[in-house]
Amino acid sequence: MIKKYVEENKDRMLEELFSLIRIPSVSAQTAHKEDMVRCAERWKELLLQAGVDKAEVMPSKGNPMVYAERMVDPKAKTVLVYGHYDVMPAEPFELWKTEPFEPVIKDGHIWARGADDDKGQSFMQAKAFEYLNKHNLLKHNMKFIFEGEEEIGSGSLGPFIEEHKDLLKCDVILVSDTGIISPDVPSITTGLRGLSYWQIEVTGPDHDLHSGTFGGAVANPINVLCKLIADVTGPDGKIRIPGFYDDVEEASDEERKLVASIPFNEEEYKKSIGVKALFGEEGYSTIERTGYRPSFDVCGIWGGYTGDGAKTVIPSKAYAKISSRLVPHQDHNKISQLVVDYFNRVAPDTVTVKVEKHHGGYGYVCPIDFPAYKAAERGFETVFGKRPLPVRIGGSIPIISTFEKLLGAKSVLMGFGLESNAIHSPNENMPVDLWLKGIETIINFHLEYDKEA
Repeated sequence: MIKKYVEENKDRMLEELFSLIRIPSVSAQTAHKEDMVRCAERWKELLLQAGVDKAEVMPSKGNPMVYAERMVDPKAKTVLVYGHYDVMPAEPFELWKTEPFEPVIKDGHIWARGADDDKGQSFMQAKAFEYLNKHNLLKHNMKFIFEGEEEIGSGSLGPFIEEHKDLLKCDVILVSDTGIISPDVPSITTGLRGLSYWQIEVTGPDHDLHSGTFGGAVANPINVLCKLIADVTGPDGKIRIPGFYDDVEEASDEERKLVASIPFNEEEYKKSIGVKALFGEEGYSTIERTGYRPSFDVCGIWGGYTGDGAKTVIPSKAYAKISSRLVPHQDHNKISQLVVDYFNRVAPDTVTVKVEKHHGGYGYVCPIDFPAYKAAERGFETVFGKRPLPVRIGGSIPIISTFEKLLGAKSVLMGFGLESNAIHSPNENMPVDLWLKGIETIINFHLEYDKEA
């Protein structure tokens, strides 16, 4: 019955999605400020058509929020659906094979900016709700919150949640803004890494010096900076800063076994990025290193003369930008201060070191025995015919941890994107059959969630 409904209504649902995609809601560009409002208003219309009791476009300190709800019973559980209606800039336009804001279906794919991230995926949620509501199958309350600033850091959403905690009160948050391993290997994102970021400035002499006159007598800030950074990571790949691992959660044996079953070809992985060998913390697989373990990386380093030809100087200053991807339970504020204290402590007297803390965010983890996760697991199994694998990804979606902190609710990340969907790049796309499967899977999540509730 579910599959029949989705197939029979496919053309209508696609055209509704296209009406969203045609609005160039690029949050990063001020020229599209009015488009942000138009897109929010269109979402309001579509949610009302899907059957919510009410929907409204609400102001925030930045782009507007779209809020909607369907309350079936004040005593029932409540699922809050989160998504975002803003998209990345489409430039460079010349690399697109189709018009980025005029969606087309070709070779079984929807081609357009937002086809996946996140209009296509958020729309799956709306159409799943439509089916449940139309067939009187909804046994729990549903709320929707769609923001317009995810691609620029969700700066307005945190304050909005803080101001509207009662409005957004829920038992679980459902998000479709991640991906699966492949159409044949379904997966659920169970973890996101957090982030800490610093800029380091090392100062030696108060001006650049002649390397012949002073070379060998004065510490070179670039040399010192390189050694300071190199000493952070040992030959075993472990970060040597005291206290860095204090709050790192080890995955359970069950989860590590499931992770080990994820298809991964190391030779293809190395070939795809052009390296002869991999490096990371000993005792963990590549998948675990990028999803379950923290990292420490230099993102940029500079100083001295870098122009054409030669200029023999000992520079006065050297700089580096450094990031750490953190795992759930690591506090980015604590880690940031640990790193500042570490560099100040180990810096030699020959230079002055200044460490500036930049932005940061918390990681997130969803236990695989969480009832809503189990409902999602069964939803995938019903549609895809196999149990989805739990995957922690290396990237960060800081707003997910903000939801947990402010609303006290866990998020289940039911994403359907593929790496080949090219989100943030020219020629973003979404396979139509996977999009339809996503709607079916989310419907089954809700049916299974009622059994858990």
